[in-house]
Amino acid sequence: MENVLVDNIFVELTLALLAGTLLGVFFFAGLWWTVRQLKSTQHVALLFIASLLFRSAIVIAGFYFIAGDNGYHLLAGLLGFMLVRLMATRYTLQVEQAQSLGKTLIVNKQEDRL
Repeated sequence: MENVLVDNIFVELTLALLAGTLLGVFFFAGLWWTVRQLKSTQHVALLFIASLLFRSAIVIAGFYFIAGDNGYHLLAGLLGFMLVRLMATRYTLQVEQAQSLGKTLIVNKQEDRL
C-alpha cells in the first residue's frame, strides 16, 4: 500500500511539473510573439498591456488549478515554469549573440573590400 502512495505522489508531482512547464512555454512564447509584434503595431502600449494581462491571467489560473489543496504541487509547477524561463533566457541570449556576430562578420567583410 505504501508503494502505491509513493507512486501516486511521484506521478502527481511529475504532472504538476509538466503543467508548470506548459504554462511557462505559453507565457514566454506569448512574450516572444508580443515583442516581435510591437514593431508593426501603432498601439504599442495597448498590445503590450493586453498581452501581459492575458498571459498573466492564464498562468495564474493555471497555477491555481495546479496547486489544488497541495503546496507541493504548486512548488513543482513553479519549478517547471522557472526551468522554461531559464531555457528561454539562454535561447534569447544565444540568438542575440548570433545576430551580433553575424553583423560583425558583415561589417568586417565590407571593411576588407575597402
